[in-house]
Amino acid sequence: MPSNENKDPISKLMDMVRPFFGAGDDHQKNKVALPPKTRFSIWYFLLAIFVFSYLQNVFFSSRVETIPYSQFKQYIAEGVVGPIVIGPETISGALSEKPGQSFTTVRVNDPNLVKELDERKIGYSGRYENKFLSGLLSWILPIGIFFLIWRFAMNKMGPGMGVMSFSKSKAKIFAESETKVSFGDVAGIDEAVEELREVVEFLSSPEKSQKLGGRIPKGVLLVGPPGTGKTLLARAVAGEAKAPFFSISGSEFVEMFVGVGAARVRDLFSQATNQAPCIIFIDELDALGKARGMNVMGGHDEREQTLNQLLVEMDGFETNKGVIIMAATNRPEILDPALLRPGRFDRQVLVDRPDINGREAILKIHSRTVVLGPEVDLRSIAGRTPGFVGADLANIINEAALLAARNNKEMIELSDFDEAIDRVVAGLQKKNRVMNAREKEIVAFHESGHAIVAESVEHADPVHKISIIPRGIAALGYTQQQPTEDRYLMTRSELIDRLAVLLGGRVAEELAFNEISTGAQNDLQRATDIARAMVTEYGMSDRLGLVSYERQRQPMFLPESFSPGKNYSETKAAEIDEEVTRFIEEAHQRVRNILSGRRTILDDLAHLLSQKESVQGDELRKMLSAAPPVMADSSISAFHRIVARSAGSNNYLR
Repeated sequence: MPSNENKDPISKLMDMVRPFFGAGDDHQKNKVALPPKTRFSIWYFLLAIFVFSYLQNVFFSSRVETIPYSQFKQYIAEGVVGPIVIGPETISGALSEKPGQSFTTVRVNDPNLVKELDERKIGYSGRYENKFLSGLLSWILPIGIFFLIWRFAMNKMGPGMGVMSFSKSKAKIFAESETKVSFGDVAGIDEAVEELREVVEFLSSPEKSQKLGGRIPKGVLLVGPPGTGKTLLARAVAGEAKAPFFSISGSEFVEMFVGVGAARVRDLFSQATNQAPCIIFIDELDALGKARGMNVMGGHDEREQTLNQLLVEMDGFETNKGVIIMAATNRPEILDPALLRPGRFDRQVLVDRPDINGREAILKIHSRTVVLGPEVDLRSIAGRTPGFVGADLANIINEAALLAARNNKEMIELSDFDEAIDRVVAGLQKKNRVMNAREKEIVAFHESGHAIVAESVEHADPVHKISIIPRGIAALGYTQQQPTEDRYLMTRSELIDRLAVLLGGRVAEELAFNEISTGAQNDLQRATDIARAMVTEYGMSDRLGLVSYERQRQPMFLPESFSPGKNYSETKAAEIDEEVTRFIEEAHQRVRNILSGRRTILDDLAHLLSQKESVQGDELRKMLSAAPPVMADSSISAFHRIVARSAGSNNYLR
């Protein structure tokens, strides 16, 4: 490497200016995509232009001085002005006494200028300025700037967002190697998986299905609550079949421009045909396939036009092309009947909430990548989460892992899962919400009333945990019950016991303070809903008989003017209100008898809650077993005693 003294002047100059151009910045070097030789050539070129411009301005350019018009007139009077050039807007020339010094001045309206020049014998000439180029630039330059801004905005929007590509489909295409989900990643919905194995067999070996003249369903509609795994199941079908996967949401078809949605439907089916065998998956189909003719404002609906195009494409689509159409929705009642007829969506697959075995399998799948403690029993966790879908269970695993990491643990313990379930059910713990002693005592008695009644009646779920730690938005405490099994029916005696548990907190406040608070608002609302459903929907009132007074609910998209009114008289409505009140009052009196007979346990449990803020169900059961026996509840009939224990998650939040 030559030393600095042996370098030529150009090299020395380059070493001096290179830091100012960022040539020594490694980060900037990484950002430039040009090869090293090209990058150095550009810097040499820019430096040469800079040096040449500087030398020209300093040594070769003539000095031009801008002077006022009055001084120009004085130069004319003194006779020191040489030949001048008169332009439309300026006058330029040189001084005869100072060679090399030029001047310029702004031309003013002076009729005597030519006469004075002739008298002083000063030569002059005119200059014509062609404004065509400047006028052309004044139009082209702004248009070019706006065009560059528009191109920059279109590039920022991403591919497929240009003006000429509005009609292009926005479907995300996953190649065979990108769809790495299989049926092994799906659990808790075994029936749905079995239904879709035929689709996989057709995509992998279509000749097997066509051998006896059968045809695969043209469309498969996945129906189920949110979070049950409908999208995951569709991707698993594509992964098992090793086929490309087109994924698009129903809302991405509809735009504010008329006809764009229909054009995108045509483009999607055209692309799918070229990629066959493949799967088209339309998520949230209800955004596109809502029933037609319900536009109250009238006029043309762009969404309906898009739906019409989808119906036409599906009707003229043959399954032997190797394209399967799958869709998912959690609101099948609002879909257009033409969309659900055979020949379009031939098969509807229910993706329901998993049972306890399914929840355990889902927990095992999501716990593959985490480290569980030896005391963690996934079966027990699955039993504590009835009604949870796959997304909820995945969230519990993730919350437990984050809690363990936050506490610098080596593995996830059972306490982390307890806290994670509490977070999902009741919300985050509000450490900054400090209750005064009076409110804390009221909440303690309230939750103790729920827990004691739940352990005293025959058909309630056993209590798992009682807490007066504030959680969520408005929950000041909660009583968590753990079902012993999954249940799908509720008997009259089970509903009556559930009413009793709901009213336990309110009655406990009455007995302890001879006063009531607003904490029972949610309990009273839920108890009223249960009692009204028993009277109007389930026919469980002896007075009103086996009559259902509640009509089937209409789809949510119908306006209120389409909602049917009640189909019973005002007299019958009064009887319904009386029966609902009777159910509530009988449950209230029953709970009062239970808590009055166990008043000592109520006081002890409330005092323990005030101290510990959280009591497990086993501690409560020890307190109840150690207490002297009380008289059996006279309101429990023999029919109540022979009915099996109820199940279903009940969490009574304050």
